[in-house]
Amino acid sequence: MTQLHKRFTDAQVKELIRRYLRKEVERKYIQEILLIGKRRFFSLIKQYRENPERFSITYHRRAKTRGISGSIEKNIIKELTVEKKLIEDKSVPLKSYNYSYIKDLLEEKYNQKVSLPTIIDRAKKNDFYLRKPKRTIHDREVLTNYVGELIQHDSSYHLWSPPAKEKWYLVTSLDDFSRFMLSTPPF
Repeated sequence: MTQLHKRFTDAQVKELIRRYLRKEVERKYIQEILLIGKRRFFSLIKQYRENPERFSITYHRRAKTRGISGSIEKNIIKELTVEKKLIEDKSVPLKSYNYSYIKDLLEEKYNQKVSLPTIIDRAKKNDFYLRKPKRTIHDREVLTNYVGELIQHDSSYHLWSPPAKEKWYLVTSLDDFSRFMLSTPPF
């Protein structure tokens, strides 16, 4: 639903209010025409009664709504710069980046709230954006008839956590029939 000042002119609203005040039209019909609630209706009546000649429904913003302060902008770029080193490190197997981390970091470290789309927008504008790779279609063909008949194992050796300074193995086991990952009891 668009705003009142975008759907009606001042003259149209004034005429409807005049008709209401002269008891020519009931309130509920005017509310239906203007698509407003009771509270907004009586707010307009009050404005009109205070100054009928200068009554207006036009609306002008006093400040920009979609801007962020320079300090927030600076901190976004600063944190994205730090993260870019991690993203560009070939020993870290990243296919995509979670920009929510930057959002959380700004809140914790600088006590600044920023929306996620704003952070992603700044990352794109300043060449920090890591595009998600196009996914390939992988049809899984079940080759077995029973659970546990065939277990597929997969292993990868990566630097999973850069602060660890060493690569680790990740071994997963998948039941071919159920497609569930198997887990081992804790040691």
